[in-house]
Amino acid sequence: MASKGKAFFVLIVIAAVVFGLVYAGITLTSNLGKSDSQVTLEDSGKRLDKLYKKINVNVVDPVKGQIDLDPVAVGDSLPDISKFTVSVENTTDSFIEIFSSTEKSGTGIDGWLNEVAQAFNQSNTQVNGKSVSVKIRNIASGTASDYIRSGKYIPDAFTPSNELWGEMVKAEGIPTELVSKRLVGNVTGIVTRKAKYDELVEKYGSINVKTITDAIADNELSMGYTDPFASSTGLNFLVTSLRTFDHTNLLGETAVQGFERFQANVPFIASTTIQMRDAAKTGMLDSFVLEYQTYVNAADLKSGYVFTPFGVRHDSPLYALGDLPQEKRDIVKAFADFVALDKNQKLGTEKGFNGLEEYLAELEAVDGGTLISAQKLWKEKKDGSKPIAAVFVADVSGSMDGEPLNRLKESLLQGQKYLGRDNSIGFVSYSSDVSINLPIAKYDTNQQSMFVGAINSLQASGGTATFDGIVVAMKLLQDEVALNPDVKPVIFVLSDGETNEGHSLKDVRGLIETYKIPVYTIGYNANIEALKSISSINEAASINADTDDVVYKIGNLLNVQM
Repeated sequence: MASKGKAFFVLIVIAAVVFGLVYAGITLTSNLGKSDSQVTLEDSGKRLDKLYKKINVNVVDPVKGQIDLDPVAVGDSLPDISKFTVSVENTTDSFIEIFSSTEKSGTGIDGWLNEVAQAFNQSNTQVNGKSVSVKIRNIASGTASDYIRSGKYIPDAFTPSNELWGEMVKAEGIPTELVSKRLVGNVTGIVTRKAKYDELVEKYGSINVKTITDAIADNELSMGYTDPFASSTGLNFLVTSLRTFDHTNLLGETAVQGFERFQANVPFIASTTIQMRDAAKTGMLDSFVLEYQTYVNAADLKSGYVFTPFGVRHDSPLYALGDLPQEKRDIVKAFADFVALDKNQKLGTEKGFNGLEEYLAELEAVDGGTLISAQKLWKEKKDGSKPIAAVFVADVSGSMDGEPLNRLKESLLQGQKYLGRDNSIGFVSYSSDVSINLPIAKYDTNQQSMFVGAINSLQASGGTATFDGIVVAMKLLQDEVALNPDVKPVIFVLSDGETNEGHSLKDVRGLIETYKIPVYTIGYNANIEALKSISSINEAASINADTDDVVYKIGNLLNVQM
C-alpha cells in the first residue's frame, strides 16, 4: 500500500511538472509573431474585461421619445450677454458698445484695445457738443457672430479678427457698415516645427497652404487647426484650403474632392487655440494654425517653429451694426480715427501687432453666403470615410438633482441635433452603479428617438462613480470597433463633481492611452480636475460650464466633434 501511495504521489508530481511546462510553453509562445501593439491591445482587453466585471451594470429597456425636427436655433441656446465680460465701461451717457475679439480685449499682451478705449474715454472727445465714450465687450469672433446673426443681441459696433465674420453678418441681412478696414495689423499662419519645415522646403521648394495641404493629403505632415464655426483662424484656413483645390469655385466638385483627401489625414480639430497649443506640446503635431501676434509673443514657438502666413489678413476691421442714429455712427467714426493715431498704433506694435506688414492677402474677398456654405461643407465632410461611434456618459448622482440635471437634459436634447446621421451613438448613465440606457447603433430616426427617450427618463440619486461609467463606455466602444474596425471611438462625459466611488483615474488611464479614445468632459458648476486630466490624455477638450451657458457650449462641442 505504501509503495502504491508513493507511486501515486510521484505520478501527481510528474503530472504537475508536465502541466507547468506545457502552461509555461503556451504562455511564452502565445505572443510569438505578434506586434507589440497587438500584445498591448490584447492585454488591455483583458484589463478592461476585469474592470468591467467589478461594476454593477444595469441594462435599461430603451424608451422612445418625441423627436424635435426643428433645425438648430443658435439664438435659443446662447446665454445672457452678461456672461461675457465688459472689459472697458463707458464713462458718458453718449456711448457705443463694441464687441471685440479676444486677442485685443483681454489682459496683458492681449489688452491693446482696452488700453486704447480707456484713453479714448479720458480724451473728452466731443460729438455734437457732447462728451462720448465706448464700452468694450470681450467676446470671441465666432460667438459674437452667433449673437449678431441670430438677433439675440446686436451691439452698436463689431471688431472681429477678420472681415470674414463681417461678410457672414451681412449675409444674414443685418445692416452692416465697414467703418475701418483696419484697427491694428495682424495675420494668421501655419506654425511648423523647424526640422519639418526644412524637410518640406527641400521637397516642395517653398511652403504655402497649397504645399501644406498636398503634404497632409500625402500623409507627410501631421497638422491641426481650429473649429471654423468659432475660430477666425480656423474659418480662414478652411476657405483658403478650399481655394487651393479650385480657386474659381470653393464649393465645386474639384474643391470638395481635394478637401476630402486632405481632411482624411488631419488628426486633430481643436475646439480652441489653447487646446491645440497643448496638443502641440505633446509632440503630436508637426504644424498648427495661429495668429502672428500670439506667435511673436511666445518664446518657445519663436525658437523652434517657422511661421507661414496665409489667407485674409487679420487686421481687426470695425463695423457699425443695425440702424444706428447718426450720433452713434459719428462716435464709431471718432473712435476709429482715435485708434489710428500713431501713439495707439505704436502701443499695438509693442504688444505684437503690426508685424509682417509686407504680407498681402492671398485670398480674395469671399461673400458671406459662400462662407456659410463652406462651414456646412466642412461639417459634412470633416470625418471623411471614418464615421464616429460615440458614447455619452451622464452623471445622475444625487448632487445633480434639480437644476443641474435639468440643464444636462436640455443641453443634450439641443446638442443631439448636431449629431451626424452617419455616426453611431450610445448612452450610459451612472451614480453608484452604471446603466446602459442605449446600446450603440447608427443614429437614424429610431436611434434618435430612443436617445431622446433615454435623456428624458434620467433621474438623480446616489454616489458618483465617474470612472466606472467611462469603463462601461470603453467596453461598448471596443465591442463596436470589433464589429466595425473603421469607426472612430469617442466618449463624452457630463458631470458636476469628482469621483467618490468605484474605479479611479489611475485604473483607467492606461486603457485610454492604449485605445487612443478622446474623452471630452463637460463640468457643471464644478472644479473637476480629474476629468480635465483624463481629457488631456488624448488631447480632448474639457469644458467647465455653468447652468447658464452649458447648452451653448455643448452645442459647439458636438458641432465640431460629431
